[in-house]
Amino acid sequence: MTEIIVRPARTADVKGIRDLLEPMVEQRVLLGKELVALYESVQEFVIAETDGRLIGCGALHVMWKSLGEIRTLMVHDDWARRGIGGLLVESLELKARDLGLKRLFCLTFEVPFFTRHGFEPIGEKQVVSDEVYAQLLRSPDAGVAEFLELAHVKPNTLGNTRMLKTL
Repeated sequence: MTEIIVRPARTADVKGIRDLLEPMVEQRVLLGKELVALYESVQEFVIAETDGRLIGCGALHVMWKSLGEIRTLMVHDDWARRGIGGLLVESLELKARDLGLKRLFCLTFEVPFFTRHGFEPIGEKQVVSDEVYAQLLRSPDAGVAEFLELAHVKPNTLGNTRMLKTL
């Protein structure tokens, strides 16, 4: 059996992350990210690799004091349904706990996968206080806008489910 390694991403992994994401961006399952945005957020990513080949990735984005988002989670089709997505989520959850986060958000089409990992759909429910909501409105990050369900991101989120997990 091939060894799967999950580790923090490095700048040398960024082009591989982009290449891994590209098919899902073309299918409009994931939002595209400019290469510069991937470099700027490389510290948020973990990758799964085997024999030096990048086969999966995911990112943890801190949104507030106790709230983070799992985003850009992807496993190469050749490696799907082998537990690699679960390994990535576990790694991101460990990272979230190390940072002191208490809840994780995701916006996904993969509801059964995230449900198996303890996430629950939240619908249109506001899950932060009014004060935090007002602060989050100031963020330029599209993921935060998706979390808040702001009208200008609705076309990008059609069909996605908002989910939350308490750590």
